[in-house]
Amino acid sequence: MAAAKAAVVLPRPVTFVTGNAKKLEEVKAIIGSSIPFKSLKLDLPELQGEPEDISKEKARLAALQVNGPVLVEDTCLCFNALKGLPGPYIKWFLEKLGHEGLNNLLMAYEDKSAYALCAFSFSHGPGAEPLTFLGKTPGKIVPARGPTDFGWDPVFQPDGYDQTYAEMAKEEKNKISHRYKSLAMVKSHFKEAGYVFQTTDDDTN
Repeated sequence: MAAAKAAVVLPRPVTFVTGNAKKLEEVKAIIGSSIPFKSLKLDLPELQGEPEDISKEKARLAALQVNGPVLVEDTCLCFNALKGLPGPYIKWFLEKLGHEGLNNLLMAYEDKSAYALCAFSFSHGPGAEPLTFLGKTPGKIVPARGPTDFGWDPVFQPDGYDQTYAEMAKEEKNKISHRYKSLAMVKSHFKEAGYVFQTTDDDTN
């Protein structure tokens, strides 16, 4: 008979690193009460490389700063005609070019297909190798439609839908988004690992 798997004890609730209120709102809606976490804005370096590598390195750096378990997210918007670019640099492309500029990047290409990619990385704490969970939603780039208060949502229309992320009800988006798919893997990992949290009075959010 196999021995029971020992639970992994985490010293405190997970710190989700973000300064983006809209992103935090979505994560809370998707995770619910399944993982105890609090949010914190940290100044982490803007890294370059592949999405998974960037996410893992951010988790390593965040774990050192927080001195405890952390969850970090890196979000990408990848154009197939541009071999995956802007990818992890979408934040800066959007800031400089706007929604219309993102469309203009594909003006010379017939292929408007794209995919939204979300990489969540979780670290137990300083020195621990982060685990990464990738969620991907295919779609296409379209002229901006819907509210413009959340990043590139207005120009991304997921496959099988006639609405952009921005036009969709939050509940609907949170059922099919790249963030939902990645967080579903995070939730599954936490459930299988059977993490036990030691809480202190300082851990209330």
